[in-house]
Amino acid sequence: AGNRNHSNYSLAAAVWTKNFTKAMHMIRKIRSGIVWVNHYHPAPMEGPWGGFKQSGIGRELGRYGIENYLQAKQVYVNLQNKPVGW
Repeated sequence: AGNRNHSNYSLAAAVWTKNFTKAMHMIRKIRSGIVWVNHYHPAPMEGPWGGFKQSGIGRELGRYGIENYLQAKQVYVNLQNKPVGW
């Protein structure tokens, strides 16, 4: 676990331990897009998929994946026949 963040790439990581507390501690320290505990590679489609560092910027899949293709817009409509004061 000592060299977990020394790579220039960090798409995914796995932690193998019987100690749940230790796993949670390691997950907080690992800079990676996804971390598995005691298994490797399953990922639900609705979860954000993407890495840290040189493994990529942004996310694919789920709500996070579609946000890169959207543009936010604010719209305010005054339905009263009088000006809105500041």
